[in-house]
Amino acid sequence: MDITLEKASDTNASLKITLTPADYKPEVDKKLKDYGRKVQLKGFRPGHVPASLVQKMYGKSILVDEINSMLSRTVSQYIRENKLQVVGDPVPNREEADAIDWDNQTDFAFSYTLGLASEFDIDFSDLPSVTQYEIQAGEAEVNSTIADLQQRFHTHAHGEEVGEGDTIYGELKQVNVAEGEEGFSAKTALPMNKMADDSKGQFIGKKKGDVVTFVLDQAFPDEKARANATGAKPEEAANLTGEFTFEVDDITRHEPAELNQELFDKVLGAGAVQDEEQFRTKVAEVIRSNYVRESTQLLRLDIEKMLLDSTPILLPDEFLKNWLLEVNEGKFTPEQIDEQYDDFTKSVKLQLIKNKIAEKADIKVEFEEVLEATRKMVREQFGFANTDDEEMTKTIDRIARNYLMDEKNNGQNYTNTFNQVYDDKIIEYAKTQLTTVTQDVTVDEFKELVENR
Repeated sequence: MDITLEKASDTNASLKITLTPADYKPEVDKKLKDYGRKVQLKGFRPGHVPASLVQKMYGKSILVDEINSMLSRTVSQYIRENKLQVVGDPVPNREEADAIDWDNQTDFAFSYTLGLASEFDIDFSDLPSVTQYEIQAGEAEVNSTIADLQQRFHTHAHGEEVGEGDTIYGELKQVNVAEGEEGFSAKTALPMNKMADDSKGQFIGKKKGDVVTFVLDQAFPDEKARANATGAKPEEAANLTGEFTFEVDDITRHEPAELNQELFDKVLGAGAVQDEEQFRTKVAEVIRSNYVRESTQLLRLDIEKMLLDSTPILLPDEFLKNWLLEVNEGKFTPEQIDEQYDDFTKSVKLQLIKNKIAEKADIKVEFEEVLEATRKMVREQFGFANTDDEEMTKTIDRIARNYLMDEKNNGQNYTNTFNQVYDDKIIEYAKTQLTTVTQDVTVDEFKELVENR
Protein backbone atom coordinates (compact mmCIF):
# COMPACT_ATOMS: atom_id res chain seq x y z
CA MET A 1 0.00 0.00 0.00
CA ASP A 2 1.25 3.45 -0.90
CA ILE A 3 -0.15 6.58 0.78
CA THR A 4 0.82 10.09 -0.27
CA LEU A 5 -0.35 13.43 1.13
CA GLU A 6 -0.08 16.38 -1.24
CA LYS A 7 -0.73 19.80 0.30
CA ALA A 8 -1.92 22.46 -2.16
CA SER A 9 -2.04 25.07 0.62
CA ASP A 10 -2.26 25.36 4.40
CA THR A 11 -5.93 24.43 4.22
CA ASN A 12 -6.27 22.13 1.20
CA ALA A 13 -4.71 18.76 0.51
CA SER A 14 -5.28 15.49 -1.31
CA LEU A 15 -4.62 12.01 0.02
CA LYS A 16 -3.70 9.39 -2.58
CA ILE A 17 -3.87 5.68 -1.80
CA THR A 18 -2.67 2.89 -4.07
CA LEU A 19 -3.60 -0.73 -3.34
CA THR A 20 -2.00 -3.85 -4.79
CA PRO A 21 -3.19 -7.47 -4.49
CA ALA A 22 -0.84 -7.98 -1.55
CA ASP A 23 -2.92 -5.45 0.42
CA TYR A 24 -6.40 -6.86 -0.11
CA LYS A 25 -6.14 -10.38 -1.55
CA PRO A 26 -5.51 -12.31 1.72
CA GLU A 27 -8.67 -10.94 3.32
CA VAL A 28 -10.72 -11.35 0.12
CA ASP A 29 -9.60 -14.99 -0.22
CA LYS A 30 -10.48 -15.64 3.44
CA LYS A 31 -13.99 -14.27 2.96
CA LEU A 32 -14.46 -16.28 -0.23
CA LYS A 33 -13.60 -19.44 1.72
CA ASP A 34 -16.08 -18.48 4.44
CA TYR A 35 -18.75 -18.00 1.78
CA GLY A 36 -17.85 -21.36 0.25
CA ARG A 37 -18.48 -23.09 3.59
CA LYS A 38 -21.79 -21.33 4.21
CA VAL A 39 -23.37 -20.85 0.78
CA GLN A 40 -26.23 -23.17 -0.15
CA LEU A 41 -26.70 -23.82 -3.85
CA LYS A 42 -29.05 -26.29 -5.49
CA GLY A 43 -27.17 -29.35 -6.74
CA PHE A 44 -24.31 -29.02 -4.28
CA ARG A 45 -23.90 -30.22 -0.75
CA PRO A 46 -23.37 -27.45 1.82
CA GLY A 47 -19.70 -26.52 1.91
CA HIS A 48 -18.92 -28.23 -1.40
CA VAL A 49 -19.74 -25.46 -3.89
CA PRO A 50 -16.71 -25.12 -6.21
CA ALA A 51 -14.44 -22.21 -5.39
CA SER A 52 -14.58 -21.02 -9.01
CA LEU A 53 -18.37 -20.77 -8.79
CA VAL A 54 -18.23 -18.91 -5.46
CA GLN A 55 -15.70 -16.56 -7.03
CA LYS A 56 -17.96 -15.95 -10.02
CA MET A 57 -21.04 -15.34 -7.89
CA TYR A 58 -19.60 -13.30 -5.01
CA GLY A 59 -16.02 -12.37 -5.90
CA LYS A 60 -16.66 -8.83 -7.15
CA SER A 61 -18.99 -7.79 -4.31
CA ILE A 62 -16.55 -9.17 -1.70
CA LEU A 63 -13.66 -7.35 -3.39
CA VAL A 64 -15.56 -4.03 -3.48
CA ASP A 65 -16.70 -4.33 0.14
CA GLU A 66 -13.24 -5.25 1.39
CA ILE A 67 -11.49 -2.42 -0.46
CA ASN A 68 -14.07 0.15 0.69
CA SER A 69 -13.64 -1.05 4.27
CA MET A 70 -9.85 -0.96 3.93
CA LEU A 71 -9.96 2.58 2.52
CA SER A 72 -12.13 3.82 5.36
CA ARG A 73 -9.79 2.35 7.99
CA THR A 74 -6.68 3.57 6.18
CA VAL A 75 -7.85 7.16 5.77
CA SER A 76 -8.96 7.41 9.42
CA GLN A 77 -5.74 5.82 10.68
CA TYR A 78 -3.54 8.07 8.53
CA ILE A 79 -5.31 11.21 9.74
CA ARG A 80 -5.05 10.09 13.35
CA GLU A 81 -1.42 8.98 13.25
CA ASN A 82 -0.26 12.10 11.40
CA LYS A 83 -2.40 14.37 13.60
CA LEU A 84 -3.94 16.13 10.62
CA GLN A 85 -6.44 18.82 11.64
CA VAL A 86 -9.10 17.72 9.20
CA VAL A 87 -12.36 19.69 9.08
CA GLY A 88 -15.42 18.20 7.43
CA ASP A 89 -15.10 14.72 5.96
CA PRO A 90 -12.57 13.47 3.40
CA VAL A 91 -14.27 13.68 -0.01
CA PRO A 92 -13.48 10.82 -2.42
CA ASN A 93 -12.79 11.50 -6.09
CA ARG A 94 -15.92 9.92 -7.51
CA GLU A 95 -14.82 10.18 -11.15
CA GLU A 96 -11.76 8.03 -10.41
CA ALA A 97 -13.88 5.56 -8.43
CA ASP A 98 -16.49 5.27 -11.19
CA ALA A 99 -13.79 4.56 -13.79
CA ILE A 100 -12.49 1.47 -11.97
CA ASP A 101 -12.78 -1.82 -13.86
CA TRP A 102 -13.49 -4.21 -10.98
CA ASP A 103 -13.51 -7.24 -13.28
CA ASN A 104 -10.02 -6.77 -14.69
CA GLN A 105 -7.95 -4.38 -12.54
CA THR A 106 -5.69 -5.68 -9.83
CA ASP A 107 -4.05 -2.43 -8.75
CA PHE A 108 -6.32 0.36 -7.56
CA ALA A 109 -5.68 4.07 -7.04
CA PHE A 110 -7.95 6.33 -4.99
CA SER A 111 -7.74 9.95 -3.96
CA TYR A 112 -9.52 12.06 -1.34
CA THR A 113 -9.78 15.81 -1.00
CA LEU A 114 -9.07 16.98 2.54
CA GLY A 115 -10.00 20.26 4.15
CA LEU A 116 -7.45 21.24 6.80
CA ALA A 117 -7.26 23.85 9.52
CA SER A 118 -4.05 25.85 9.48
CA GLU A 119 -1.45 25.10 12.15
CA PHE A 120 -1.85 26.95 15.46
CA ASP A 121 -0.79 26.68 19.08
CA ILE A 122 -2.14 27.71 22.48
CA ASP A 123 0.21 29.53 24.85
CA PHE A 124 -1.74 30.52 27.94
CA SER A 125 1.00 32.88 29.08
CA ASP A 126 0.33 35.06 26.02
CA LEU A 127 -3.43 35.19 26.49
CA PRO A 128 -5.27 38.14 28.09
CA SER A 129 -6.96 37.87 31.46
CA VAL A 130 -10.63 37.04 31.94
CA THR A 131 -13.06 38.48 34.47
CA GLN A 132 -14.94 36.48 37.10
CA TYR A 133 -17.94 38.53 38.21
CA GLU A 134 -19.01 38.37 41.85
CA ILE A 135 -22.63 39.44 42.15
CA GLN A 136 -23.26 41.60 45.19
CA ALA A 137 -26.82 41.95 46.46
CA GLY A 138 -27.41 45.61 47.26
CA GLU A 139 -30.21 47.05 49.36
CA ALA A 140 -32.53 47.39 46.36
CA GLU A 141 -32.15 43.71 45.41
CA VAL A 142 -32.64 42.58 49.01
CA ASN A 143 -35.74 44.76 49.40
CA SER A 144 -37.19 43.52 46.12
CA THR A 145 -36.55 39.87 47.02
CA ILE A 146 -38.09 40.26 50.48
CA ALA A 147 -41.14 41.96 48.94
CA ASP A 148 -41.53 39.00 46.56
CA LEU A 149 -41.25 36.58 49.49
CA GLN A 150 -43.90 38.50 51.40
CA GLN A 151 -46.21 38.18 48.40
CA ARG A 152 -45.40 34.50 47.93
CA PHE A 153 -46.20 33.72 51.57
CA HIS A 154 -49.18 36.06 51.66
CA THR A 155 -52.11 35.85 54.04
CA HIS A 156 -55.80 36.16 53.16
CA ALA A 157 -57.92 39.08 54.33
CA HIS A 158 -61.53 40.14 53.78
CA GLY A 159 -62.16 43.51 52.21
CA GLU A 160 -65.02 45.98 52.58
CA GLU A 161 -64.84 47.17 48.98
CA VAL A 162 -63.65 45.45 45.78
CA GLY A 163 -60.07 46.38 44.87
CA GLU A 164 -57.82 45.87 41.83
CA GLY A 165 -56.42 42.44 42.69
CA ASP A 166 -59.25 41.01 44.80
CA THR A 167 -61.24 37.84 44.32
CA ILE A 168 -65.00 38.37 44.53
CA TYR A 169 -67.27 35.56 45.74
CA GLY A 170 -70.96 35.57 44.90
CA GLU A 171 -73.78 34.37 42.69
CA LEU A 172 -73.56 34.68 38.90
CA LYS A 173 -76.81 34.67 36.90
CA GLN A 174 -77.53 34.89 33.20
CA VAL A 175 -80.13 37.50 32.15
CA ASN A 176 -82.35 37.89 29.08
CA VAL A 177 -82.96 34.15 28.93
CA ALA A 178 -85.43 32.99 26.28
CA GLU A 179 -88.81 31.86 27.57
CA GLY A 180 -88.82 28.22 28.54
CA GLU A 181 -85.01 28.05 28.87
CA GLU A 182 -83.08 27.86 32.10
CA GLY A 183 -80.27 30.39 32.21
CA PHE A 184 -76.84 29.69 33.63
CA SER A 185 -76.30 30.39 37.33
CA ALA A 186 -73.59 29.42 39.77
CA LYS A 187 -71.95 30.31 43.03
CA THR A 188 -68.45 31.24 41.89
CA ALA A 189 -65.43 33.49 42.34
CA LEU A 190 -64.40 36.22 39.92
CA PRO A 191 -60.64 36.97 39.97
CA MET A 192 -60.13 40.68 39.27
CA ASN A 193 -56.58 40.09 37.98
CA LYS A 194 -57.99 37.92 35.16
CA MET A 195 -60.71 40.39 34.21
CA ALA A 196 -60.42 42.70 31.17
CA ASP A 197 -59.35 46.21 32.15
CA ASP A 198 -62.41 47.79 30.48
CA SER A 199 -64.73 45.81 32.76
CA LYS A 200 -62.96 46.26 36.10
CA GLY A 201 -64.49 49.67 36.71
CA GLN A 202 -67.95 48.07 37.06
CA PHE A 203 -66.73 46.07 40.07
CA ILE A 204 -64.12 48.23 41.83
CA GLY A 205 -65.63 49.92 44.89
CA LYS A 206 -68.60 47.53 45.16
CA LYS A 207 -69.52 46.13 48.58
CA LYS A 208 -71.15 43.00 49.94
CA GLY A 209 -74.72 42.76 48.75
CA ASP A 210 -74.19 44.94 45.68
CA VAL A 211 -75.35 43.55 42.32
CA VAL A 212 -73.39 44.25 39.13
CA THR A 213 -74.82 43.79 35.64
CA PHE A 214 -72.10 43.20 33.05
CA VAL A 215 -71.32 41.43 29.77
CA LEU A 216 -69.54 38.20 30.67
CA ASP A 217 -67.64 37.67 27.43
CA GLN A 218 -66.36 41.26 27.52
CA ALA A 219 -65.14 40.85 31.11
CA PHE A 220 -63.55 37.49 30.33
CA PRO A 221 -62.88 37.37 26.54
CA ASP A 222 -60.44 34.49 26.97
CA GLU A 223 -62.50 31.28 27.04
CA LYS A 224 -60.13 29.55 29.47
CA ALA A 225 -60.38 32.48 31.92
CA ARG A 226 -64.17 32.47 31.43
CA ALA A 227 -64.31 28.78 32.29
CA ASN A 228 -62.28 29.39 35.48
CA ALA A 229 -64.49 32.34 36.45
CA THR A 230 -67.78 30.51 35.92
CA GLY A 231 -66.76 27.00 36.93
CA ALA A 232 -68.20 25.71 33.64
CA LYS A 233 -66.47 23.26 31.33
CA PRO A 234 -64.38 24.96 28.61
CA GLU A 235 -66.74 23.86 25.83
CA GLU A 236 -69.72 25.22 27.78
CA ALA A 237 -67.98 28.44 28.78
CA ALA A 238 -67.46 29.33 25.11
CA ASN A 239 -71.24 29.68 24.76
CA LEU A 240 -71.69 31.82 27.89
CA THR A 241 -72.05 35.29 26.39
CA GLY A 242 -74.19 38.37 26.89
CA GLU A 243 -75.41 40.02 30.09
CA PHE A 244 -75.04 38.49 33.53
CA THR A 245 -75.62 39.71 37.06
CA PHE A 246 -73.26 39.11 39.95
CA GLU A 247 -74.24 39.62 43.59
CA VAL A 248 -71.25 40.18 45.84
CA ASP A 249 -71.20 37.87 48.88
CA ASP A 250 -67.56 38.25 49.97
CA ILE A 251 -64.33 40.00 49.00
CA THR A 252 -60.93 38.44 49.67
CA ARG A 253 -57.47 39.73 48.97
CA HIS A 254 -53.86 38.77 49.49
CA GLU A 255 -52.04 40.64 52.20
CA PRO A 256 -48.21 40.55 52.16
CA ALA A 257 -46.82 38.43 54.98
CA GLU A 258 -45.47 40.38 57.89
CA LEU A 259 -41.73 40.47 58.54
CA ASN A 260 -41.80 38.26 61.59
CA GLN A 261 -40.46 34.94 62.87
CA GLU A 262 -43.22 33.01 61.10
CA LEU A 263 -42.06 34.31 57.70
CA PHE A 264 -38.38 33.78 58.57
CA ASP A 265 -39.08 30.14 59.45
CA LYS A 266 -41.15 29.53 56.29
CA VAL A 267 -38.47 30.91 54.02
CA LEU A 268 -35.26 29.65 55.65
CA GLY A 269 -36.36 26.90 58.01
CA ALA A 270 -37.22 26.92 61.69
CA GLY A 271 -34.74 28.86 63.80
CA ALA A 272 -32.33 29.67 60.93
CA VAL A 273 -32.45 33.38 61.81
CA GLN A 274 -33.78 35.26 64.83
CA ASP A 275 -34.49 38.79 63.60
CA GLU A 276 -34.93 40.96 60.53
CA GLU A 277 -31.26 41.94 60.33
CA GLN A 278 -30.18 38.30 60.19
CA PHE A 279 -32.95 37.60 57.69
CA ARG A 280 -31.75 40.37 55.35
CA THR A 281 -28.16 39.11 55.60
CA LYS A 282 -29.25 35.57 54.74
CA VAL A 283 -31.40 36.76 51.81
CA ALA A 284 -28.38 38.64 50.42
CA GLU A 285 -26.32 35.42 50.64
CA VAL A 286 -29.04 33.46 48.84
CA ILE A 287 -29.21 36.06 46.06
CA ARG A 288 -25.44 35.82 45.56
CA SER A 289 -25.50 32.01 45.54
CA ASN A 290 -28.37 31.98 43.04
CA TYR A 291 -26.20 33.90 40.59
CA VAL A 292 -23.14 31.66 40.94
CA ARG A 293 -24.25 29.40 38.07
CA GLU A 294 -25.01 32.40 35.83
CA SER A 295 -21.65 33.97 36.68
CA THR A 296 -19.84 30.70 35.98
CA GLN A 297 -21.61 30.37 32.64
CA LEU A 298 -20.68 33.93 31.67
CA LEU A 299 -17.04 33.23 32.56
CA ARG A 300 -17.17 30.15 30.35
CA LEU A 301 -18.53 32.17 27.42
CA ASP A 302 -15.88 34.85 27.94
CA ILE A 303 -13.10 32.25 28.00
CA GLU A 304 -14.37 30.71 24.77
CA LYS A 305 -14.64 34.12 23.10
CA MET A 306 -11.15 35.10 24.26
CA LEU A 307 -9.70 31.83 22.93
CA LEU A 308 -11.38 32.40 19.57
CA ASP A 309 -10.30 36.04 19.32
CA SER A 310 -6.72 35.24 20.34
CA THR A 311 -6.15 32.20 18.13
CA PRO A 312 -6.03 32.85 14.38
CA ILE A 313 -7.03 29.74 12.43
CA LEU A 314 -7.54 29.52 8.68
CA LEU A 315 -10.19 27.16 7.33
CA PRO A 316 -10.83 25.82 3.80
CA ASP A 317 -13.94 27.95 3.25
CA GLU A 318 -14.84 26.81 -0.27
CA PHE A 319 -14.31 23.16 0.64
CA LEU A 320 -16.44 23.46 3.80
CA LYS A 321 -19.31 25.22 2.06
CA ASN A 322 -19.43 22.54 -0.64
CA TRP A 323 -19.19 19.83 2.00
CA LEU A 324 -22.03 21.35 4.03
CA LEU A 325 -24.25 21.43 0.95
CA GLU A 326 -23.48 17.80 0.19
CA VAL A 327 -23.90 16.33 3.68
CA ASN A 328 -27.18 18.19 4.23
CA GLU A 329 -28.60 16.70 1.02
CA GLY A 330 -30.56 19.66 -0.26
CA LYS A 331 -31.83 20.86 3.12
CA PHE A 332 -30.04 24.19 2.65
CA THR A 333 -29.41 26.46 -0.32
CA PRO A 334 -25.97 28.00 -0.98
CA GLU A 335 -27.40 31.31 0.24
CA GLN A 336 -28.52 29.76 3.53
CA ILE A 337 -25.09 28.15 3.98
CA ASP A 338 -23.47 31.58 3.50
CA GLU A 339 -25.80 33.14 6.09
CA GLN A 340 -24.93 30.55 8.75
CA TYR A 341 -21.30 29.98 7.78
CA ASP A 342 -19.73 32.38 10.31
CA ASP A 343 -21.47 30.68 13.23
CA PHE A 344 -20.47 27.27 11.87
CA THR A 345 -16.79 28.24 11.53
CA LYS A 346 -16.75 29.65 15.08
CA SER A 347 -17.93 26.31 16.44
CA VAL A 348 -15.36 24.44 14.30
CA LYS A 349 -12.50 26.68 15.43
CA LEU A 350 -13.54 26.51 19.07
CA GLN A 351 -13.61 22.71 18.95
CA LEU A 352 -10.16 22.65 17.33
CA ILE A 353 -8.84 24.91 20.10
CA LYS A 354 -10.38 22.76 22.82
CA ASN A 355 -8.96 19.61 21.24
CA LYS A 356 -5.51 21.24 21.17
CA ILE A 357 -5.81 22.15 24.86
CA ALA A 358 -6.92 18.61 25.70
CA GLU A 359 -3.97 17.18 23.80
CA LYS A 360 -1.43 19.46 25.49
CA ALA A 361 -2.90 18.83 28.96
CA ASP A 362 -3.48 15.11 28.33
CA ILE A 363 -7.16 15.48 29.25
CA LYS A 364 -9.13 12.24 29.06
CA VAL A 365 -12.60 11.20 30.15
CA GLU A 366 -13.23 7.88 31.89
CA PHE A 367 -16.53 6.01 32.00
CA GLU A 368 -16.88 6.58 35.74
CA GLU A 369 -16.74 10.35 35.18
CA VAL A 370 -19.53 10.12 32.61
CA LEU A 371 -21.56 7.94 34.98
CA GLU A 372 -21.07 10.34 37.90
CA ALA A 373 -22.16 13.31 35.77
CA THR A 374 -25.30 11.37 34.85
CA ARG A 375 -25.96 10.49 38.50
CA LYS A 376 -25.77 14.20 39.32
CA MET A 377 -28.23 14.98 36.52
CA VAL A 378 -30.64 12.34 37.88
CA ARG A 379 -30.42 13.80 41.39
CA GLU A 380 -31.19 17.29 40.13
CA GLN A 381 -33.94 16.23 37.73
CA PHE A 382 -35.83 14.05 40.21
CA GLY A 383 -35.03 16.07 43.32
CA PHE A 384 -32.97 13.32 44.96
CA ALA A 385 -30.79 14.79 47.69
CA ASN A 386 -27.24 13.62 48.30
CA THR A 387 -27.74 10.81 50.75
CA ASP A 388 -25.99 7.82 52.27
CA ASP A 389 -29.14 5.75 51.88
CA GLU A 390 -27.98 2.58 50.09
CA GLU A 391 -31.28 1.86 48.31
CA MET A 392 -31.56 5.44 47.06
CA THR A 393 -27.96 5.30 45.79
CA LYS A 394 -28.72 2.06 43.93
CA THR A 395 -31.85 3.58 42.38
CA ILE A 396 -29.96 6.65 41.17
CA ASP A 397 -27.19 4.46 39.76
CA ARG A 398 -29.68 2.22 37.92
CA ILE A 399 -31.50 5.18 36.36
CA ALA A 400 -28.17 6.73 35.31
CA ARG A 401 -26.89 3.54 33.68
CA ASN A 402 -30.17 2.91 31.87
CA TYR A 403 -30.08 6.45 30.52
CA LEU A 404 -26.52 6.12 29.24
CA MET A 405 -27.07 2.67 27.71
CA ASP A 406 -30.44 3.43 26.10
CA GLU A 407 -30.29 1.58 22.78
CA LYS A 408 -33.24 3.49 21.30
CA ASN A 409 -31.06 6.50 20.46
CA ASN A 410 -27.95 4.56 19.37
CA GLY A 411 -25.83 5.64 22.32
CA GLN A 412 -26.49 9.35 21.79
CA ASN A 413 -27.13 9.91 25.50
CA TYR A 414 -23.67 8.57 26.33
CA THR A 415 -22.04 10.60 23.55
CA ASN A 416 -23.72 13.83 24.64
CA THR A 417 -22.80 13.34 28.30
CA PHE A 418 -19.22 12.33 27.40
CA ASN A 419 -18.82 15.48 25.29
CA GLN A 420 -20.17 17.66 28.09
CA VAL A 421 -17.77 16.18 30.66
CA TYR A 422 -14.90 16.51 28.17
CA ASP A 423 -15.80 20.14 27.50
CA ASP A 424 -16.13 20.91 31.22
CA LYS A 425 -12.70 19.46 31.98
CA ILE A 426 -11.09 21.56 29.26
CA ILE A 427 -12.69 24.78 30.54
CA GLU A 428 -11.74 23.97 34.13
CA TYR A 429 -8.15 23.35 33.03
CA ALA A 430 -8.13 26.64 31.10
CA LYS A 431 -9.25 28.47 34.24
CA THR A 432 -6.20 27.17 36.09
CA GLN A 433 -3.88 28.45 33.33
CA LEU A 434 -5.45 31.85 32.69
CA THR A 435 -5.19 34.99 34.78
CA THR A 436 -8.60 35.61 36.31
CA VAL A 437 -9.59 39.04 37.63
CA THR A 438 -12.45 39.21 40.13
CA GLN A 439 -14.88 42.10 39.82
CA ASP A 440 -17.83 42.91 42.10
CA VAL A 441 -21.01 43.93 40.27
CA THR A 442 -24.61 44.55 41.25
CA VAL A 443 -27.41 42.33 40.00
CA ASP A 444 -28.50 44.98 37.47
CA GLU A 445 -24.94 45.46 36.24
CA PHE A 446 -24.57 41.70 35.80
CA LYS A 447 -27.86 41.47 33.88
CA GLU A 448 -26.64 44.22 31.57
CA LEU A 449 -23.37 42.35 31.01
CA VAL A 450 -25.28 39.22 30.03
CA GLU A 451 -27.58 41.11 27.66
CA ASN A 452 -24.63 42.70 25.87
CA ARG A 453 -22.80 39.43 25.25
